[in-house]
Amino acid sequence: MTVPVDYEDEARLIAQAKEDAEAFGALYERYVERIYNYVYYRVGNQQDAEDLVARVFYRALANIDNYEDRGVPFSAWLYRIAHNLVANWHRDRSRRNIVPLDDLIIAGAVDGMPEAVAESQEEHARLIEAVRRLSPDRQQVLILKFVERLSNVEIGGIMDRTEGAVKSLYHRTLITLRDALTLPAAEPKKKRRWFGLRRTRSK
Repeated sequence: MTVPVDYEDEARLIAQAKEDAEAFGALYERYVERIYNYVYYRVGNQQDAEDLVARVFYRALANIDNYEDRGVPFSAWLYRIAHNLVANWHRDRSRRNIVPLDDLIIAGAVDGMPEAVAESQEEHARLIEAVRRLSPDRQQVLILKFVERLSNVEIGGIMDRTEGAVKSLYHRTLITLRDALTLPAAEPKKKRRWFGLRRTRSK
């Protein structure tokens, strides 16, 4: 669940950070864990994640004077910076944008993630393979929804999409996963099983 944002307190911290670089430390402490989790799930290893997170906050500090309140949490701006740096990281390495899916599913399950309940080892493997076949933007929306627990508005700020576009992407992603996880039509005698995908209420 996303922690409610105290916008007045956040605005105060941002104003202080624009005047005093040391005051930026309070914003760093507030958001570094969330940004690290996001980056880690996008790159899959600790060393690169730590390096990218350092660059995220360095860039944020360097550009704090240009930050403008657009009605979304300050974290949306940080996620956007992280998104761009991670995209460049993948592009520089000519690698597909894949998240460590075992960790993603386990982390979500610990918090009560309802998207996919694998009833057997085989089904668990099918789920992982299905998510790996998703496009990078669909993998990203799953991370932001089920690991970071962000609202559609916050996700839209990060992915540069409208709230409606995020809802549509999320809906299409769940449909794609559901269809991938149902048994093939070539096996009509076997009972089709629908995985426990359910939509979370957008905020």
